[in-house]
Amino acid sequence: MSNFLRFVSPYKWEGCWVFDDDQYDLVKEPFVFGADVVLDWLVTDIEGAENGFKLLFAEKPFPGYQAKFEWLREECEGNWYIEQSTGQEGWLCPALLNYFETPPKEIYVLASKRD
Repeated sequence: MSNFLRFVSPYKWEGCWVFDDDQYDLVKEPFVFGADVVLDWLVTDIEGAENGFKLLFAEKPFPGYQAKFEWLREECEGNWYIEQSTGQEGWLCPALLNYFETPPKEIYVLASKRD
């Protein structure tokens, strides 16, 4: 069984939210098409988030999760999700499948300051 919780450490590079993951050879993988706006919203209270923060995520609720995103549709090999309380939508690229076997119907997230 794989880990229930996963995480990446997004940071801003040339004005764009990106993340690296050596395990999957991802370098400066961008958050685009609304996912960048979602990250801006999630880190509102995290001072210095542009220098990096921890983004925990899972397909099931976990203690203290900050937001729940629901699957909307597949497009261009990626997947659109919506956060119902704000109506914010974001597209997650095919790199999502490095973390889940199939696109989850729900993704729960928590943004927090890096230790």
